[in-house]
Amino acid sequence: MAGVLIYETPILPEWIDYNGHLRDAYYGLIASSACDALMDRIGIDAAYRARTRCTLYTLEMHVHFLNEVKSSERVAVSLTILGADHKRIHAGFTLRTAPGAAPAATVEMMLLHYRQGEAPGSAPFPPAIAAAIATLAAAAPAAAFGPASRALALRPAAPAA
Repeated sequence: MAGVLIYETPILPEWIDYNGHLRDAYYGLIASSACDALMDRIGIDAAYRARTRCTLYTLEMHVHFLNEVKSSERVAVSLTILGADHKRIHAGFTLRTAPGAAPAATVEMMLLHYRQGEAPGSAPFPPAIAAAIATLAAAAPAAAFGPASRALALRPAAPAA
């Protein structure tokens, strides 16, 4: 599995749509839960959030639906750090139903380290958290993640001949 295993979940019956597949919204829920696991892994856990009033905000999320997920399956989510700077993480999550299986979906998130409270705004990562992000980035090459995000657009149809 490309990436670092970060989260696993069974598929709950209420997540299944009328076609017997995982409803599209729950891919985002699973990725959001994986993002919570990422926060814990790098030290932005409940104690850190209470102490510093800092957290991660999701600025943007792109989901690529690649294969069906059925009610009897579990989803494992691996993480690839696609990029990071002093206050942002570009995270790639790959959802699979079994080790070695083709991805069911990929989800990209742009995350911002954000200070809440009286003086809200973006904030740089403390050194220990920046180091944890760098360790995760080194553990899984970004080149292995795909497909990458692209702009959504309707392209004009070719003129009829």
